[in-house]
Amino acid sequence: MPDRAELESLSSQELHDRATRLAWRRLDVSFLWDLLKTIPEARAAAGDEERSESDIMRPLALLNDLVDADRGELADALRPLYVDYLLEHGDDASDRERDDA
Repeated sequence: MPDRAELESLSSQELHDRATRLAWRRLDVSFLWDLLKTIPEARAAAGDEERSESDIMRPLALLNDLVDADRGELADALRPLYVDYLLEHGDDASDRERDDA
């Protein structure tokens, strides 16, 4: 299992991919819900206040943002969520091998 330093060295997109794959494989609806709830705050932290407000007001916009959560400043703002999830729930080689199969 990687440690925090190893995870921090990964790109934001790789962290997103690993965390969401693990959550889908574990059927971890709680993490996916936390991710959805965090997106407006992450948008605001990334400097996109206007879009952050529309995410809060329109659930469909929030779901669209979930698709973009692996890109740009939004992905960077979500890094702590991804790292913490991977540290708590594991991301070992056997998980990656199952993804490749």
